[in-house]
Amino acid sequence: MAMFPHERSLVKKLEGKPFVLIGVNSDQIPADQLKKKNEDAQITWRSFKNDRGPRGAISEAFAVSAWPTIYVIDAKGTIRHKWVGSPGDQVLDSAIDGLVKEAESGGEKKDTK
Repeated sequence: MAMFPHERSLVKKLEGKPFVLIGVNSDQIPADQLKKKNEDAQITWRSFKNDRGPRGAISEAFAVSAWPTIYVIDAKGTIRHKWVGSPGDQVLDSAIDGLVKEAESGGEKKDTK
């Protein structure tokens, strides 16, 4: 939840860009309560419910052992970054910005040195 404000800013900043934020929620609460919680937290991006909480199918498929676990996936579907815990806003933004630029240029890596 501590990352929600920054995630909201990313969604707004990258609107119209090749970027999608997807969340996975491990709260073990009924769907109607989860929907209300997401509305209250102003979650405007798609957020999936991980059935069975932190041991659900999504966390098993992505080998999530702790929350938050952050995957940054490029436009071709390749996992390019993974962090267990927040890497910090600047590190996350840099990784995302680089991949957005790469996607906008047709997927070719640009040498930034």
